[in-house]
Amino acid sequence: MSAIILDGSIVHYEALGRGRPVVFLHGWVGSWKYWISSMQTASTSYRAYALDLWGFGDTAHNAERYSLEQQAALIDRFFAEMGIGKVAFVGHGMGALVSMLFATRFPRSVDRVMTISCPLTYDSVSARLQSSSAADLANWLASGAPDAAVALADASKADSQAIAASLDGLRADNFFGGFRALNIPTLFVYGEKDQAIVAPDEERINSTMIQQVILEESGHFPMLDETVKFNRLLTDFLALESGASPSELEMKDEWRRRVR
Repeated sequence: MSAIILDGSIVHYEALGRGRPVVFLHGWVGSWKYWISSMQTASTSYRAYALDLWGFGDTAHNAERYSLEQQAALIDRFFAEMGIGKVAFVGHGMGALVSMLFATRFPRSVDRVMTISCPLTYDSVSARLQSSSAADLANWLASGAPDAAVALADASKADSQAIAASLDGLRADNFFGGFRALNIPTLFVYGEKDQAIVAPDEERINSTMIQQVILEESGHFPMLDETVKFNRLLTDFLALESGASPSELEMKDEWRRRVR
């Protein structure tokens, strides 16, 4: 296990590979662990990092640091400590929100963003996600994926206050408009069978630099439910030239039927 001390508290992370940095941020259920396959895929060409946010996994629990703002500040401090420059973010759920918020604060530090199961409004979040324990959510959302039990083994470590604080931040400040105005190449990925998050209408995105993909056999965890397809999409997105619109992914037959 790798860890650093930031502001007097332990922050757990893992890293693989060499090259340009790709940073994986987990959601409300689990920890860095469900990124292992994706990290291994990315690490063949990139330096892949995954860390546990405040209140999750093996990172310190401190209720004063659970807001989305504080989670984004954690990423900023982590980058400064590790000497990480311009990055590609891959964020799931809460991690996707943190990625977008970080980008609005430090746009020059973000090359591209891939979000998975990301709510753009508070109303798009299931009431069950807002009221259940992390362990119950893991059982609800795992959807029988073969590796889910191991990948989500850290779900019980999550502080329920950290989940609630991030959802309060989404309800109080819908920052998607500010993020969209940055024109950062962004790929939104949703599972068609996701019970926790409702994918936005195409009209809401309304940007040439943002593309949305629906994975038809996935639930809340596409990286577990359709691992091979998800990792191929990840690889294709990371391989785009810097600044290129992710709409170029439509040119590939693999994704044409899945883009909406």
